[in-house]
Amino acid sequence: MIHFVGAGCGAADLITLRGKALLERADVIIYAGSLVNPALLEYKKESCRVYDSARMTLEEVLAVMYEAEAAGRDTVRLHTGDPCLYGAIREQMDELDKRGIAYDYCPGVSAFSGAAAALKMEYTLPGISQSVVITRMAGRTPVPERESVRSFAAHGATMVLFLSAGLAEQTQAELLAGGYGEDTPAAIVYKASWPDEKTCLCTVGTLAQCAQENGISRIALIVVGDAVKQSGYARSKLYDPAFSTEYRPAKE
Repeated sequence: MIHFVGAGCGAADLITLRGKALLERADVIIYAGSLVNPALLEYKKESCRVYDSARMTLEEVLAVMYEAEAAGRDTVRLHTGDPCLYGAIREQMDELDKRGIAYDYCPGVSAFSGAAAALKMEYTLPGISQSVVITRMAGRTPVPERESVRSFAAHGATMVLFLSAGLAEQTQAELLAGGYGEDTPAAIVYKASWPDEKTCLCTVGTLAQCAQENGISRIALIVVGDAVKQSGYARSKLYDPAFSTEYRPAKE
């Protein structure tokens, strides 16, 4: 059996209980060594074989899976955050499907959740923002034109950008060209939930300068939008005494 497991965004204790249990009984672990906290490997049993996929191609990763499956071994494919976001898991699953190899998927805490925790922020604030756009800048992997940062910026929603800290100047230019103002609040979160986590508050107009001054070019998320300042929002109706719900009548 192959288990795709979300490692969480950094801290070893942010993996799910299910994910930890899968690590503890795995015979083989293939982990994304460039991004996954190696402290998670402390959960493995002594006889477990460990492979760092940062140094492997897709074909090499699959070869390890096939060998383990043929030998009746349990394999954990450990991805950073939640692998549904930029995890490149579909291509692995498709190959396993072709061979009739069973697999399952254990979700993890995504870095965009870790970034919110680091900033102590709520992405969706009444009267400020009710939508979150999760995207990335085009790099070696292209982005469809209809999903460009510039096109999404026109909506003015809260935006979380993965894999873009190394393109801070281009990101800033695209955000401004799309419609965010120079003074729109922004933040850069480096290694959310890791021991060396760093948060930097800035604006869209100072985004590139902030990244440069703090030496941030990778393993970071960029958060943009008025929600970053966490002020000026309307009170939630859910807990308003004048608002009735199926669980609580309105109070005069």
